[in-house]
Amino acid sequence: MIDFFNNNCKENIRTDEEFGICDNQDGTKAYSAKNNSENWIAIVKNSNQKEIIFTAIDNCIQVYKQGTRDLESSCDGMLSFEDSLYLVELKKQGTGGWLPKAIRQLQNTIALIIKNNDISDIKYKKAFACNKKHPYFQVIESERKKRFYDTTGFRIDAQNEIVVK
Repeated sequence: MIDFFNNNCKENIRTDEEFGICDNQDGTKAYSAKNNSENWIAIVKNSNQKEIIFTAIDNCIQVYKQGTRDLESSCDGMLSFEDSLYLVELKKQGTGGWLPKAIRQLQNTIALIIKNNDISDIKYKKAFACNKKHPYFQVIESERKKRFYDTTGFRIDAQNEIVVK
C-alpha cells in the first residue's frame, strides 16, 4: 500500500492568499512557491487563507506497474485541505495533444490513489490540467467531463487558476 497523504513528498501547510505550483520539468518533483511567479504553472487563489498542503506525486511517490520495474504515469501533485482533494497536472506545451495526455495522467493517478487510500470522506474532488502556454480555460466538452466524473468521482477543469473555496 502506498500512502499518498502521509509521506516525504508532503510540504508544510500554506495559508497564503496566492501561491504557485511549479515544475521545472527536469526530472525533479513539482513544488509550491510564494515568490518567483514567473516559474508558476498553476496559480492557487486562497482568499480565505485555508490551510492547504501541497504533495508532489510525479518524481516523488513511486508506484510501479504491477510485476514490472516501470513507473506508473501520474500527475504532478495534489492539494489537500479540509474535506477537499485537488489533483494537478502541469504542462508547458504549445499546441498538440497536451490535454488528452494530462487527462490520462490525472485518471491514472486517481485510480492509484483509490486503490491505495480510502478517500470516501473527501467531499470535494477536482482534477486540474494546467498549461502555462494555455493559461485560460480550455474547453473540455461536457460529454468528456461527465465521463471523467462517472469513472473517477472527480470533476475536471483545464485552466491554470485553481480557486480554493
